[in-house]
Amino acid sequence: MRGRFAPYIVGLGLLGLAVIAVFFCVYALLLGESALGFALTCALSLALGGPLVWIGTSDAGPTRREALIGVLLLWFILPIVGMIPYIESGAFSVLNALFESTSGFTATGATALRDFSAVSDSLFMYRALSQWLGGIGIIVLFIAVFPQLAIAGRQLFFAEAPGPSEEKLTPRLRNTASAVLIVYVGLSIVCGLAYWLAGMTPYNAVAHTFTTLAASGFSPDPLSFEGFDNPAIDMVAIFFMTFAGVSFALQYQAVSGRPQDLLRDTEVRAYLAILLVASALLAFALRDTYAPLEAVRHATFQAVSIMTTTGYASANFAEWSQQAQVVLLVLMFIGGSAGSAAGGVKVIRWLIIAQNMGREVRRALHPKAVLPVRVGNHLVEEEVLRAVAAFLTLYLSLFAVIAGVVIWLGADIVTGLTASIACIGNVGPGLGAVGPMLNFADLHPVSRALLIFAMYAGRLEVVTVFIVFNRDFWHLPKRRTFQRRPM
Repeated sequence: MRGRFAPYIVGLGLLGLAVIAVFFCVYALLLGESALGFALTCALSLALGGPLVWIGTSDAGPTRREALIGVLLLWFILPIVGMIPYIESGAFSVLNALFESTSGFTATGATALRDFSAVSDSLFMYRALSQWLGGIGIIVLFIAVFPQLAIAGRQLFFAEAPGPSEEKLTPRLRNTASAVLIVYVGLSIVCGLAYWLAGMTPYNAVAHTFTTLAASGFSPDPLSFEGFDNPAIDMVAIFFMTFAGVSFALQYQAVSGRPQDLLRDTEVRAYLAILLVASALLAFALRDTYAPLEAVRHATFQAVSIMTTTGYASANFAEWSQQAQVVLLVLMFIGGSAGSAAGGVKVIRWLIIAQNMGREVRRALHPKAVLPVRVGNHLVEEEVLRAVAAFLTLYLSLFAVIAGVVIWLGADIVTGLTASIACIGNVGPGLGAVGPMLNFADLHPVSRALLIFAMYAGRLEVVTVFIVFNRDFWHLPKRRTFQRRPM
């Protein structure tokens, strides 16, 4: 049974994409739009997914290597197959179509679309749904797979959360996926109704619901939320973006009748404190740009949008003062809570790093003292400290390399730095030439290819992707052989 889990998971994902493509074929035809791209996606998904499901099995007990291969292949193949409607639309080159598709399935929100009028309503909705699917997919991984692999940095906080044992992934994964889906769909329905009641059309309400709960940020409006200029809509977005940036385990508890658990969580308290401080700093920086209430609204909206890596824009923040832009840049590096659809480094890792730095300062005064690291009531083991340090080192190194290459290939420093962190952190828009009202289409082709990899690596927690470059990952254990003893 070994080696058959990954084909099954990838094949199941492709068959799911085929079902979605069939739905969008019908939707496009009802709107009088071309359905060819969706039909081709359906055909290719069936051609690849059917044999993979037949070869694989859901009853296999996957090892860590098999679980990682399944995760990596699924997020690699879906954007490739899913880019066909973008190519067929004629609004994207092949590279830009892959960029858009990857940005969708990784719930990033960076776009390579120049002309929004060249894209059909059905393709915009497909683009939004791809982010919704990417958001639910990463939540399942955080809750059910990553903690067990000891690479999420928050595994010590999931002791009571539903999750699999090391050798029995599949049955528990089904239970976890069901719980995720129920809550995710329920929140999506409430969010959509709230957007509609606040003044959005049904089409916009659905499209923005998909990208709000996934903390992703694609919008069919080229001006994002600035195009609505509606405080009520902004307030709805602020609430649901904030909630989407909280760990799913806590979301589940909150909607299950225990909302008090939110404020008892150390990471959530730090997350909300950072949002409040950042909003206040932004409002102060914008005091000469907007009226007081407008400054508070835009400051709060943008702080929440960037920190949760949703990437919506209630205003063109690329034109804000340098003080305001510095605050947004810092938020890009922080990210939301671990176990949520948000990207970035995650708040819990920064808490662990801060506590560890404090310990090292105290150790300089008391070199022989036993100084454990605690976050809230949780003792952080040395293994977790090493994992977090390794993650941050790799994350920042990847950011620096990609930013350097993007700048070397012709982008200015602001564009290069923010394009890199916006893609690795799955934030979406950056500053400079990749600001919220612009796109990534004019960057050098090599830069766009690297940023595609950055989105992929950032969504899968960076370390997960780089494991495949380790020689030991490909070293398969030898089969045991038994020999008869000589008589």
